[in-house]
Amino acid sequence: MAENGTTGKPAVEESKHTIPTERCGDVTVFVQGDLVNHDKKAVFLTIHDLGCNHTSFHDFVEHPAMSEIKQRSVFIHVDVPGQEDNAPDLPDGFVFPAMQDLGDAMSTVLDMLDVKFVVGLGEGAGANILARFGLAHPSRVLGLILIHPTSTVAGVMETIKDKIISWKLTNLGMNTTAEEYLIFHRFGTQLTEQMEVTDNKERVMREFQQKLKSSINPKNLSKYVNTFLNRTDISSILRKNLQVETMVVVGSKASNLRSVHTMHQSMDSARAQLLQLDGVGDVLSECPEKMAQSLLLFVKGLGLLTSVTMVGVQRQRTFSGGSEDEVAGRPRTQRSLSMEEYDRPNLQRLLSRERRESRDETVHE
Repeated sequence: MAENGTTGKPAVEESKHTIPTERCGDVTVFVQGDLVNHDKKAVFLTIHDLGCNHTSFHDFVEHPAMSEIKQRSVFIHVDVPGQEDNAPDLPDGFVFPAMQDLGDAMSTVLDMLDVKFVVGLGEGAGANILARFGLAHPSRVLGLILIHPTSTVAGVMETIKDKIISWKLTNLGMNTTAEEYLIFHRFGTQLTEQMEVTDNKERVMREFQQKLKSSINPKNLSKYVNTFLNRTDISSILRKNLQVETMVVVGSKASNLRSVHTMHQSMDSARAQLLQLDGVGDVLSECPEKMAQSLLLFVKGLGLLTSVTMVGVQRQRTFSGGSEDEVAGRPRTQRSLSMEEYDRPNLQRLLSRERRESRDETVHE
């Protein structure tokens, strides 16, 4: 593993942009964007769902609707152990980390990259991991965007299905039953269902199916499925302990729609908002434009990316140079901010929130 000669810390490999971490075994980090001067940019930390890896978020960020956000941000994509493309089998005796351990490990990832805080962006099982990270390390999280999250333990039917899928993945490799389950888990639809499916949706479903067959290690995937199956309940502590701004996102055709609503109802309504997108199961691939717009609105509320304009909205601010006072015709004495300064994380907002929460805790003691 390459190291930075001045700091002794792992350096990003320019060819693959990966940094193997230590705490979670073979967790791999893909940095999309330039970490130089990252404190002046919005930094996102992403974690993927079952049957996926960082490529699902990478492809979303590469969508044209995300182009301006991408230019002013850094995306730190985390692959759960053994889930990267064409990964070898995890070593014999490898103890796959629990969901809570994966959440705690995100702090180590940020330390290795010298990143102080991030906006979490997670999907499915990855959203559960990031929620745990937000609960355990609120000072490292400016906000959370949780797509199709679950906070409860697995139900009886989910347990039975997941155990069957896990056994087949381990003993038979990728198979039709596992593929159908994972497609339904992601899209809320089966390829074989007799229902209206748009050409685009069928295409992305086929691509996902092909990736399962060709790139994802089934034995390693079974371990991630088992870890998610054995997750502990966090619903009872969300309202009191999740103290960060959160946007919960769900497609109306999501396979776990009811579980997502249950999680949102368990959260503090003053800090959590629910966005439901109609007619879709996989929000990242089926409606990236709406997802990008919602992401931008959310992070603007956190004081990030304030210079980025919404599609179809003209820029209102003057970012550099002088401007005339509209009434007196005199140059304004207040200095205009550059785009870089507008995009810089609003630390005053974060500090104000921490002071407010500290006062609230004092009152309740």
